[in-house]
Amino acid sequence: MKHFLQQVFRSGKFVAGFSIFATILLIVLVYPLIVPDPPLKIIGQGTFFAPGIYVNVYDSIGAPHYTLNLDKAAERRISSRFKDEDREAIRKWLVGAGMPESEIDISNTELLLDQWFANFDPATRLPGMTNADRNYYIRLNNSIQGLLSTEAALIATMNGETAVLEATGSVPQTAYVNVNQVANVRVLPLGTDNFGRDVLTELVKATGVSLQIGFVAGIIATFIGLVLGLVSGYVGGIVDDVIMFITNLFIVIPSFVLLILISFSLGQEQRGAFTIAVVIGFTSWVWTARAVRSQVISLRNRDHVNLSKLSGHSIAHIIVRDILPYIASYVIMALILQISSGILAEAGLSILGLGPKTTDVPTLGLMMNWAMIYQAHILGKWWAYFPVIVTIALIAFSMNLMNTGLDQVFNPALRD
Repeated sequence: MKHFLQQVFRSGKFVAGFSIFATILLIVLVYPLIVPDPPLKIIGQGTFFAPGIYVNVYDSIGAPHYTLNLDKAAERRISSRFKDEDREAIRKWLVGAGMPESEIDISNTELLLDQWFANFDPATRLPGMTNADRNYYIRLNNSIQGLLSTEAALIATMNGETAVLEATGSVPQTAYVNVNQVANVRVLPLGTDNFGRDVLTELVKATGVSLQIGFVAGIIATFIGLVLGLVSGYVGGIVDDVIMFITNLFIVIPSFVLLILISFSLGQEQRGAFTIAVVIGFTSWVWTARAVRSQVISLRNRDHVNLSKLSGHSIAHIIVRDILPYIASYVIMALILQISSGILAEAGLSILGLGPKTTDVPTLGLMMNWAMIYQAHILGKWWAYFPVIVTIALIAFSMNLMNTGLDQVFNPALRD
């Protein structure tokens, strides 16, 4: 075993793939210890909150204030609150008022506001303007005036006896709070999804569940393919014909189509993560069986196998002791590919709406399905689907790297 590990970890590709996979696995194991929140817990009353640090406004008012005179702070404040649709509305009004469109630059906030205040008159009614449009521009003008105000914002509370608001404090525009001194701060590195759930927490749990599905499906598929391939390749004759007939039937029917039919027939309530993994495993063993069979056929007439036959050993003994060790490395490589294929198969099923039930646990495929249903890709909410794509790609890439590295180690034709 020591010599085997030394050989394997001399392969740069295997080490690179193993490092990526081990990092993913470590995150899956450690993250829940740091953030123990349920992965499907709704924390945001809305959809697709952008990634960032969220500070509780109520608690930040009560936190200690510090005066910071930062350059262009007012300009940045105005630019962040001055929406694109407001800029476009101002451009439309100025053009309607007779200003040449070439002189208007909606990206230049200072110039645009100067032009607006120099030309806007609430009493002016442009051609084609309705009362609703006029009221909109008046509200927009008042909103801009509020943005340019240098006065402090007043803090008022209701007097229980008189039922009248009383000023209790103020927040000047130069007041800042230290995030570490605010009671409730939540970091959302990947924002929230369409249900207001933390995408990062959901992604870590989904990665773990998808890996479990991949391992279960890979072990089942490899075991079935290994057993059938060993028996078919060594025994031969009618046994080989029957096994190959069954294998060819599964080849004729595409495995993914069969997987779709079985998943659909199970129904949503019966499709748990383990059930989907078993179904994937029972429909993915075909190529492993054929590959193992071809390997066994090349080994069954070797001298050590014939010697074992002459010694009176049973078929099971010969297969386990004299043939299996010679194809063990190939079986490991097949297992790695089956695990990767199982994860990709679950993702494909879930995107079609035939994956594990959505109320149970998240998977990488289910996250993609949710993002597609709620049009995250159309709305530009990249954090709802892009990290999932990257995670699936990294898992598949790392496993293919490990498989290629093992192939270089154990395949004499590929050795340097």
